[in-house]
Amino acid sequence: QVQLVESGGGLVQAGGSLSLSCAASGLTFSFSRYIMGWFRQAPGKERAFVAAISWSWSGDTYYADSVKGRFTISRDNAKNTVYLQMDSLKPEDTAIYYCAATLSNAAVVVGSTYDHWGQGTQVTVSS
Repeated sequence: QVQLVESGGGLVQAGGSLSLSCAASGLTFSFSRYIMGWFRQAPGKERAFVAAISWSWSGDTYYADSVKGRFTISRDNAKNTVYLQMDSLKPEDTAIYYCAATLSNAAVVVGSTYDHWGQGTQVTVSS
């Protein structure tokens, strides 16, 4: 049974930082073979792409324009964990953040590409 468990969310003031983690277990293949993504969903809005990181041997990263330069995605294959470092946070970053995993490199910015999802962690940025 695949499990993606996010942690690290919380309440922070604008301009502050948070670091999210997503620990994976039960994957069919080695964690290093999965493309890992982060998405978020704000109240009343649709789920939106935040960032993705490719297979470990590639290391390519992808970011939504809204977070580029402020967020950094990384992975530790030895720990089966993907991270999202969020700096210079803004109130508009407030959302539930989800991590996701896929073996496909087609359209990594699209949620339907991903096969496995976590339950999400709440991030709230106060002004």
